[in-house]
Amino acid sequence: MDRITAAQVFVTIAERGSLTATAEQLDMSRAMVTRYLGEMEAWVGARLFHRSTRRISLSSAGEAALERCREMLALAGNIAQDGSEDMDDPRGILRIACAQSLAEASLAAATAAYLKRYPRASVFLQVADKVTNLVEERIDLAIRITNQLDPGMIARRLGECASVICAAPTYLAAHGTPQRAEDLARHNCLTYAYYGKSLWNFDRPGTTLSVPVSGNLGSNDSVVLMHAAIAGAGIAMQPVFSVAPRIARGELAVVLPDESPSPLGIHALYASREYQTATMRSMLDFLLGWFAEDENLPHLPCPA
Repeated sequence: MDRITAAQVFVTIAERGSLTATAEQLDMSRAMVTRYLGEMEAWVGARLFHRSTRRISLSSAGEAALERCREMLALAGNIAQDGSEDMDDPRGILRIACAQSLAEASLAAATAAYLKRYPRASVFLQVADKVTNLVEERIDLAIRITNQLDPGMIARRLGECASVICAAPTYLAAHGTPQRAEDLARHNCLTYAYYGKSLWNFDRPGTTLSVPVSGNLGSNDSVVLMHAAIAGAGIAMQPVFSVAPRIARGELAVVLPDESPSPLGIHALYASREYQTATMRSMLDFLLGWFAEDENLPHLPCPA
């Protein structure tokens, strides 16, 4: 059997943590993946993985073989001309995870535009406001909005997400309008991801101000908090791209227009820089260009 392909199969199993996920990524049957793995173990003369009914992990021999196989694949990639994965013609499925707010505001449109350009590719969007385990959930690419990246993850910054403090006019009429960022500590603030204390950060000349806020409603879904704010539940910090249409319609009002919430990075996270498919590479480049265009993310309406 082809040792380059066998090495590719072995490396993909190590990165994805699953024979089934490897079969799907490489467009092979699971039986063929098992055969290639068996050939690799025969050539190495040792078991490459510890396997159980729920988990697969590298053995010590596998760890040593993995580095050699990656080097071999990198060398092969420099000299091979693989017509089936031409950068001008990406193909195959790409699984992408992202938050609902970003999917609704921009990523669904970005994906549609990408597929018009590359019609032989296909995309599955997994929409959920949670941290995704790329290997366990068989995700090729996760798009996250955060400034706190796991140092063990491979990330590419695609753009910047501006935020805005907002509330329903009914809430502000009943409870007053904060005049300074520090005033938020005395208001019912809708917190993201967990209940209790939270810090909202603001950029001021030469410094960053962190305001501890709290409230009686929290959620791990920013869209839920947006709808709660519209219903008058409290003050929310929201991505501009998510609430700009609601502000334009008068459902929400900008609070503290002279304060600047610290922006968050929009990042693409993936498991490995090595041996990426043409579909993955082209999608990363496409999204970098997409988020660089101002019109692809909604903006706040200009003040009257």
